[in-house]
Amino acid sequence: MASPGLRAGRLVIRRRIVPAHLPTCIRCLYATAPNPPALLSRLRDDLKNAMRSKDAPRLAVLRSVLADITNSSKTSSPIHDDLSLLSLLKKRISTSRTSVEQFYQADRKDLVAKEEEQLRVLEDYARQVKTMGEAEIRQMVTNLVESVKSDGRKVAMGDVMKRAFGPGGAFEGKMVEKTEVVRVIKDMLSGQPQQ
Repeated sequence: MASPGLRAGRLVIRRRIVPAHLPTCIRCLYATAPNPPALLSRLRDDLKNAMRSKDAPRLAVLRSVLADITNSSKTSSPIHDDLSLLSLLKKRISTSRTSVEQFYQADRKDLVAKEEEQLRVLEDYARQVKTMGEAEIRQMVTNLVESVKSDGRKVAMGDVMKRAFGPGGAFEGKMVEKTEVVRVIKDMLSGQPQQ
């Protein structure tokens, strides 16, 4: 005997008859997505507050950053954590600094002031993302270099990078900027003194 919700291979939902395979599809649509980055939630809340307070520089920055996040969700590398959001912010900071220099050279002081205000807002949000410090990175890289040496192999950049970022690597799942780790590895392998 069929269950109360099923009639002859069909499921009754709200007095409608739909094919029995549909509940599987419905579950797919409502699958839980991973939690958004903490900073992303803050950006959305701050956007509302900036609209209420009519804070034009902050509003312009937040709208453009949120638009970039939305656009990135349609690419192969969406913003899915605070570290990728930090990368986006740093890219925008770099672009903004270049714009300030160009406006300054063009003697457009009005645009320089506007861009500097937006730059301060971007830097404020970038500082909110906590990443590993250089001392901790150096310690972990030192351990990686020692493990490569203990295997009796010549220490090469590629070997250390594989142990750092490969599957099950030392930095997997940690809030660390890859460029910073690469810089520290290069410093150590070139024999430069620690800072």
